[in-house]
Order: sequence, then structure tokens, then C-alpha cells
Amino acid sequence: MPSSSTTLISKCTIYPDQKSTTKILRLSVSDLPMLSCHYIQKGVLFTSPPYSIDDLLVFLKRSLSVTLTHFPALAGRLITDDDGYVHISCNDAGVEFIHAKAKHLAINTIYSPSTVDVPNSFKEFFAYDKTISYSGHYKPLAAVQVTELADGVFIGCTVNHAVTDGTSFWHFFNTFAEICKGVKKISKSPDFTRDTIFNSAAVLRVPAGGPKATFADHEPLRERVFHFSREAIQRLKQRANGGRMRNGFSDSTEAMGKQVNDNWKFVNAITNGFANRTDEISSFQSLSAQLWLSVTRARKLDSSKTSTFRMAVNCRHRLNPKMNAYYFGNAIQSIPTVAKVGQILSRDLRWCANLLHQNVVAQDDAKVRRGIEDWEKEPRLFPLGNFDGASMTMGSSPRFPMYDNDFGWGKPLAVRSGKANKFDGKISAFPGREGNGSVDLEVVLAPETMAGLENDMEFMQYVTPIV
Repeated sequence: MPSSSTTLISKCTIYPDQKSTTKILRLSVSDLPMLSCHYIQKGVLFTSPPYSIDDLLVFLKRSLSVTLTHFPALAGRLITDDDGYVHISCNDAGVEFIHAKAKHLAINTIYSPSTVDVPNSFKEFFAYDKTISYSGHYKPLAAVQVTELADGVFIGCTVNHAVTDGTSFWHFFNTFAEICKGVKKISKSPDFTRDTIFNSAAVLRVPAGGPKATFADHEPLRERVFHFSREAIQRLKQRANGGRMRNGFSDSTEAMGKQVNDNWKFVNAITNGFANRTDEISSFQSLSAQLWLSVTRARKLDSSKTSTFRMAVNCRHRLNPKMNAYYFGNAIQSIPTVAKVGQILSRDLRWCANLLHQNVVAQDDAKVRRGIEDWEKEPRLFPLGNFDGASMTMGSSPRFPMYDNDFGWGKPLAVRSGKANKFDGKISAFPGREGNGSVDLEVVLAPETMAGLENDMEFMQYVTPIV
């Protein structure tokens, strides 16, 4: 494994190029639970740009300043008023910009088919390691770190999780790239409306001194990215559906769905047509079920133990009426699916996949509203972690447009994350670089469990080499 020492070269604050007209944004029922989570850390690996690093830094700083004018919430700070409500004060306090060097690292030493575990080098390409989102009361709500490599650059973005979910994170990041390419008018303006069902009069009481992370962050872990081609996932999906897939419909529907993430006009169109069928288990549900089954087997748990597979779902399009697709903030809920270990291991893939499928289908307008009401009765922080040794948490999404961020010299080579919110059983789903329905799973497990997963032929038969 290559040395992971990264040298900090410079640090500065970037301010919006225009003063914000947005002043105060109250955190919602979906934002507040994230105050105990780490900041989100996601970034992209590029080949070197066709100009000097000094020119690149000037270019990125100027573009980031313009981007913050469109996303004033990220340039603000958290405040708690006398009644206990937490708000974002859009006070133009700015975000942090960091220039770092790891010139001893070449792209092929940290990203190649021969690299099994994710190198620790990537963890040093982000700011605010293990910083709790509540810290946004006195720290910037976002930071961008640009790290020079021997033959490339990594642009890492760190954003407060009480301010953004994955949908909003990639909206900001991709708009940053869009502005870098010189657009005069951004294609998708964020919506800072705070009159949604997620707004609430409920107050979250925070412990004195602020919340702590709800999981241990010092346990030995292995992290690996498993790649699944479209063809491999379709084979898995066919198994999960008992070999009964509708010709043409399922493949084309999912491909279109991935290409138009959060485009509700298009979604409405296909929802009113053949895509409005809930009897077919999706590709991603099939893949998640196989992972749940194989990890459970690798953990060698007692058959009477209960295992939980938790998935985060975007609620913007699940409400009636739908929220704005570009609502900026958290609009997510966590769906837990539970089963006895003995059931998971004794049934077939289709049984596990159907459990996940039915849970996702049930997450409609009424279910989302019930979840909000339940939280209002008992406001609480999100219990992130694997408390019983039998849980898994799926985050991010293969539908997020993670490769739609050409900063001016080409598409990213890879998406990677930092140390944030990592524990045994944390999974993050990314789209594969080639698109077309391929998926990358960033899997974090205890070392002995990872070894068991790697020896699970039922799982590994679907893993595809990254070319």
C-alpha cells in the first residue's frame, strides 16, 4: 500500500461573490437528526488539467465563489435560538478552500484493477475528518480540498450533513463544475423553500456541549469497492425475480430512471405508463439483497439473532404533492428491513429481495407523513451505527449523478469518500463510471467479515473487474 502522507500547502476562506438575500433557514425534521452525523465527504479523481496548478486553483476559487451565490446556505453557519430551534444563518461567512500535495502518489498506485482495498490515501484528501455536523455552529458548513498527485488531482468536498443530503450535495458539486466550465446561467437552481411537510414546530433537545457520534470510530475496518456491470446486475435481478422479468420493460425503465434522477416531469410520464408496476424487484433491491445475505453469512451469527438492513430513501417524489426536485436540504427517511438470521440464510435470494422491495414500495406519501409524525412525538438524533453486530446501512445512491462534473478537462476517473460515517456494515452505492446501470458498492466491514465476503462465491460471481 503506498504511503499516505499528504502535505497541506495553503488554506483560505472563499466568500460568495454577491451578498445573500436569504437570511435564515430553519432545520427540518429531516435535517435535525443528522446533527450527530459526520460531515459528508465525497470527491472525484481526475487526470491532470492541461494548465498549471496555480491557474487551476485561481480558476476553482473564483468558480466556487460564484457557486456559493447560488447556494448561500453553505456559506453560512448554524445558530440555535432561545427556543431551541436550529437554523442556518446565511451570513456569507464563507467556506474553507485547501490546497494540498501528495506528489509521491500516481493514479495507478491508488486506483487500478490490482488495488483491492481502498487506499488510506483517499482519507487524507478531505477536510474536517470525523467532524460532527453540530459543529457547524462554529465551523464552516463546507470545505473544498484540491490535492495534487503525480499525474492527477483529487477534488474533495466536505459538507455538513444537517444542511444537505446526497441529492443536494451532488446538486451543489455538479453546479460548481458547471460554473467552472463557464456557463452564464446554471441549469438547476436550488429551492430553499421551507414550507414543506418536513418543517415542524417540534424542538430537538441537544445534550449540553452538543451531540456525539452514535458509533465507535476506532474499530479495525476494511473498505473495498466492488464493481457490478449492468449485465451482472441483470443476471442477479433475474434470479431475484424468479426468472420472470418482463421483456424490455424492466431494463429500459431502470436505465431511463438512472439517467433522469429527480426529473419529475419525466418520472410522472413513466409513472403513468408501464413503470407504474410494483410487482417487479428492481436491480438495486436485488443487489442489496445479495449483499445482505452474503454479509450475514460471513458474520457467522446465531440463527436466532435479528438482522437489520437499513436504506435511505429520497422523499421528494414520494409526497403528494411532490416536493421540488431541487429542494436544498435533507428530504430523506431511513427504511429498516428486519429478519431473523436463520430466515435469511435458509431462504433464497428472492425472499430477501422481496422483503426489501415491499418496504420500498410501501414508502408512499402516507408512510412518509407517519414517519414525520412519529419523530415529532419523540424528537431524536439519528442512531447511525451497527449496535448489535448484525446490522447494515445502505447510503448514497447509484442514481446520483456523480460523474456529471467535468470541471473543464474531462470526466472523473473515480468517486471516493473520506473517513466520515464509517463503521462495520456501512455501504455506499455509486453509479459505475461506464453508466448504463452499472453500480459500485463501497463496502466497509470488520476484517474477518470482509474476508468471508470475498470467499462467498454466490456474491463474488457478480463482481466485475474495473477496467
